[in-house]
Amino acid sequence: MKRIFKNLIVCFSFIALFTSCEEELDLTNPTALTLEELLQTNDGFELLANGVLDAYQKVPANEFLLTELRSDNSRANSANGNLPDISAYIVDPNNGDVATYYSNNMHTIKHANTIIENRFLAPESQQYTVGEAYFMRALCHFNLVRAYQNVPFIDKVLDVNVNEANDYPQLSEAEVYAKIIDDFKTSIAYLNGETLNRYRPSEGAAIIFAAKAYLSQPTPNYEEAELLLASVVENNDSYGFDLLYTEREPGATDAEHFFNLVLDFGNVLGNEFIGELSDNDGTPDGTWTNNSGLEINNEVIFSIAYDLVNSDNYTTSDSGLDDQVETDSESHSFAMTLQGGSNGVNLATVSLLEVMTPELQPVRFYGTINTNEYNTFLSNVTADVFNNKFPTDGEIGDNDWVVLRYADVLLLYAEAILAGGNSTTDTRAIEAFNQVRLRAGLEEVASLTKAELLEERRLEFVYENQRLYDLIRFGEADNVLQEFSNVNSLTYNPDKKYLPFPQREIDNSPGLYTQNSGY
Repeated sequence: MKRIFKNLIVCFSFIALFTSCEEELDLTNPTALTLEELLQTNDGFELLANGVLDAYQKVPANEFLLTELRSDNSRANSANGNLPDISAYIVDPNNGDVATYYSNNMHTIKHANTIIENRFLAPESQQYTVGEAYFMRALCHFNLVRAYQNVPFIDKVLDVNVNEANDYPQLSEAEVYAKIIDDFKTSIAYLNGETLNRYRPSEGAAIIFAAKAYLSQPTPNYEEAELLLASVVENNDSYGFDLLYTEREPGATDAEHFFNLVLDFGNVLGNEFIGELSDNDGTPDGTWTNNSGLEINNEVIFSIAYDLVNSDNYTTSDSGLDDQVETDSESHSFAMTLQGGSNGVNLATVSLLEVMTPELQPVRFYGTINTNEYNTFLSNVTADVFNNKFPTDGEIGDNDWVVLRYADVLLLYAEAILAGGNSTTDTRAIEAFNQVRLRAGLEEVASLTKAELLEERRLEFVYENQRLYDLIRFGEADNVLQEFSNVNSLTYNPDKKYLPFPQREIDNSPGLYTQNSGY
């Protein structure tokens, strides 16, 4: 399964090497190489690139808590420490998840900068690793600017001995986005012509993320985003990207056709349905399980691999380097898997369950919601309904984390063409939108509104950590989340769109960083 990290470092001290912390190296180990020696080996840059991806495995581990749990999709019950506070928009600058998410992205950036600083030493056969490094540096900064708003952009391996961090103050959103877009564009040049590997950054993924950054910046550049996305949508076959979609078989009933589409929708995230059509009403009857053989498919553009390994020492978002070799076993997030369900932190909100129903969503409902719990909810609105998109035990889960998939590209393309307007009849936008609608078992539309596009994204990507950033990008976060907060007696206000800047970072660099408004 998913062994992308071939030739991985035999000794974990190699990974420690990438942190430039000499005291963590076992210098008596004859296999421990210096950075200079590693760069001169035949596969040194490949090992460094694997280290970047390895570091990124920690990033999704608590992202759900800071994104989806702060949207109108998911809530936490009152028995789980500070998690209900996060869902109620009561987040302290000293919150551990806030600090860990920041540091894990910065940790990955440091690995990427090691490659970028030594890029001129990379042999011709490993130039792709430089493109991957620019991509991952951009992706991590993209995570940070969307979460914390004003952040530094780190473009070198900082020397803590001379406090080089003081040379990297917080920048405005616009400045950070400009640098992110430049990095994605640089990665496109390096990755051009490379064979697609869905577990590694690719040229297509870099083009799409550059477009998403154009759409996300304070003043969106819809024209540039549209051009980039059109280059992928109009040539998706050459990139190897497409929706998972089964054409309707002649004579098939609606229930039979929808059942095939349910399988398609689940297979996108590598899930297999263990069951069949119910004899009673034609709805799917059974359960989901992860099937590693389904995780590589045409809809997945870039994903982070996780392997199922039974271990008594699970790696989490805040594990130390010596806790475990990270590639052995690491769930992308306890919170959104069965483990999260047992802890009560990936509960569907009433707001979501009003639109995520079997009648309104005959396909996506069955790949998203635990049906038995939903049926209980109908008779008791206080009943908990859990996410079913990641049906593995969070502690040893092997669901890959899909960072980017083709349905997102189609809806981003429609968004770019809509260009901030309230509606469009542009056939390109409508065709892209309708592809996602048809896979969901829904009727095609003849025109497209901004509200319809936002709702489609909510239902297509629920529990995939997109909703909060979609609301911000569409300029609807204050309207939607304030109403949601009022109805549920929460404490949202416009300052709470973004997380507090980690207090730990402020304390480590006195006078350099400013806390975000509202904290």
